[in-house]
Amino acid sequence: MKLHEYQSKEIFRNYGIPTPEGIMCNTPEEASKAVRQFQTAAIKAQVLVGGRGKAGGIAIATPENATETALRIMGLTIKGLPVGKVLVEQSVDIKQEFYLSIALDRTSRRPLLIASASGGVDIEEVARTSPDLIHKELIDPETGPQPEQLEHTATGLGISDVTSLSGMVNSLYTIYDELDCTLAEINPLVLTGDGGLVALDAKINIDDNALFRQLAMQQLYEKNLEDLDPLEVQVKKLGMSYVAMDGDIGCIVNGAGLALATLDMISREGGTPANFMDVRGGADAFHVGRAVEITASNPRTKVMLINMFGGLTLCDEIAEGIHDTLQGLDIPVVVRLTGTNQEKGWEILKDAKVSVAQSTAEAAGIAVGLVS
Repeated sequence: MKLHEYQSKEIFRNYGIPTPEGIMCNTPEEASKAVRQFQTAAIKAQVLVGGRGKAGGIAIATPENATETALRIMGLTIKGLPVGKVLVEQSVDIKQEFYLSIALDRTSRRPLLIASASGGVDIEEVARTSPDLIHKELIDPETGPQPEQLEHTATGLGISDVTSLSGMVNSLYTIYDELDCTLAEINPLVLTGDGGLVALDAKINIDDNALFRQLAMQQLYEKNLEDLDPLEVQVKKLGMSYVAMDGDIGCIVNGAGLALATLDMISREGGTPANFMDVRGGADAFHVGRAVEITASNPRTKVMLINMFGGLTLCDEIAEGIHDTLQGLDIPVVVRLTGTNQEKGWEILKDAKVSVAQSTAEAAGIAVGLVS
């Protein structure tokens, strides 16, 4: 579950993390009024996707151009989501930018503190091009961040005020821990001209599986449904996962690991995914069929790649869901089906208009070829 920036910053402030003064606005007129109050301000699109800056969704405004700037930003559609509201924030005197986050490290199954002196940019790009600029500390969930870890982090960032940074990290970790986060991120964390540390941006992702005990987050979840991709909303209601992308190959899988492998193979073959849909283990024919329908309804999807392993979900169940839903679809479909009852599944699909592959690599190659 993703939170808007303004929602994340409200949580930050409740836990003692400084943020710029800001006003939420639902119209260009409200935004213009807010800018006049601050004189110079940032107008920031509030959408539940990344890449706002590259899409033109963040801009500095003055009273003279505030209305024009707000009109432009509120007229944007960023990664398929229209901008319905903006956050107007007091401009900040920035001396230096950093990156700071607490994320779930799935390998060690522990919280991971990640920090970098290269803030305000895509941290994954920094990790790829300049890994030496990334500082990491695994955190023991029984003790939280330790003083020596905080000192190492401050040294790694070149921050002399260890006390202020330690308070920031401890607050961020408390948010991560108490709200069942998978990510609590500040990018950028800025050192201001007067020596203070301020969270200029904020991102919080909550573990969907923990919402039953996070009543306040449940309320935000319901509120934010109207701001999500309609396809993502449909999938969430079915208990499945959906991530929209910018390509043209619609992907249906069962399992996050298989999803990542499928996306990697598509990229290796020169293709680009339109989405990935994870029906998760134990899905029946109905859920597989709904996954096919939803993926096909994405106007970007030119080819559908279904890569499924029969374990908790049996291959014949998967095949029935695919077969019963393919009627009326006019896009090519590639299926790789292996595991329990795979022969039964292949028999069900033998008269269906699908391309059958024996491996993920073969399926990706066929799908990319069908697009071109």
